[in-house]
Amino acid sequence: MKRLLAPLLAVLITMIAAGQGAALDVRAAVLRVDYQKLLPISRYDLRTEDAGFAGAVLADEDNNTTGRFLGNTFETRTVAVPPEEADAAMNQLLADGIRMIVVMAEDEDLLRLTAKAASADALVLNATAAGTDLRDQACNANLLHISPSNQMMTDAVAQFAVWKKWTRWFLISGSNPADIALAEAYRRSAKKFGAKITEDRSFADPGGTRRTDTGHVLVQRQLPVDTQGASRHDVVIAADATDYFARYLSYNLWDPRPVLGSGGLRPVTFHAAHEAWGATQYQTRFEALTGRYVKPEDYNVWLALRVIGEAVTRAATTDALEIRDYALSPAFELAAFKGQAVTFRPWNGQLRQPVILYDGMITVSVSPQDGFLHQTSALDSLGLDRPESACKAFE
Repeated sequence: MKRLLAPLLAVLITMIAAGQGAALDVRAAVLRVDYQKLLPISRYDLRTEDAGFAGAVLADEDNNTTGRFLGNTFETRTVAVPPEEADAAMNQLLADGIRMIVVMAEDEDLLRLTAKAASADALVLNATAAGTDLRDQACNANLLHISPSNQMMTDAVAQFAVWKKWTRWFLISGSNPADIALAEAYRRSAKKFGAKITEDRSFADPGGTRRTDTGHVLVQRQLPVDTQGASRHDVVIAADATDYFARYLSYNLWDPRPVLGSGGLRPVTFHAAHEAWGATQYQTRFEALTGRYVKPEDYNVWLALRVIGEAVTRAATTDALEIRDYALSPAFELAAFKGQAVTFRPWNGQLRQPVILYDGMITVSVSPQDGFLHQTSALDSLGLDRPESACKAFE
């Protein structure tokens, strides 16, 4: 039987390759902007030297596995620079002829780098920036978003809380700009899904180190005092995008309540204990390759490059704008180990995808939750829907 199947398989591969035309050499890049930041609260959250880049290596392996049947090859360059060198790095990638670039940068830098790429008809895939405005008025026609927006993440939390009938929220937010933006997204999510914020408080960031020998002692004494007297609530929602208080909330509140958001039960794109829908084989391959567990940014970069790989294979082109057009079309879909294929929203370039709710050890739930319906896709109940988005760049 094997002897019979082998010639048939060879003929099939030859026919497919002939239909696809000439073999394609696909060159992409990952541009990571490294910012000076304080240490995270937990050592588990320390950033690795190959953050994001490890996902690129695995994506190249996956893309080349498929590509070799058609004669296609995939190669990804990785570049890490401080913010002041980001423009020069983008200019060099464009000068070298690379037209598909995954960017790991904060919102303002991402927009500037995207504008540079647009002048060369290059495609940018956003792997980390979560600003909702990037998918709204500040959208760009050559920018696709792999990273979920703040609004997608807060909607995922809100759906779970409402499904649990935890509709009275005590919102605690940080004082930094990113914390304030995240808190506003939670306020919109509460309104969208019928929750009520019964108490809204802010914690001022004092600066300085987040990890000290006496940190937990001071927190244990201070947090109950800071959270006492709150209006009646079912759950605490933490908006702490800069990681200086939310991880301490569980077990240190005045009133014993579940914590969701930036602490307790957190929304993530992926995590190392996720095993459903074939994710175990992804985890084992990543760990064999890197010797460590996967982080969300690794997964996001892997997914961005797999989007390129799938579009190249299906559309038989390396032209960046043709790849974008195919990715935005109804023909595109990609398996992502999340229970359903992921697709792009054609009105703002955001990748539709489920959001995992993670307690630090296991997947507790996945949003969208049962019962949250949508006329097109339940995934569009997370984040800006077409009528809510002011993006005009894709029209």
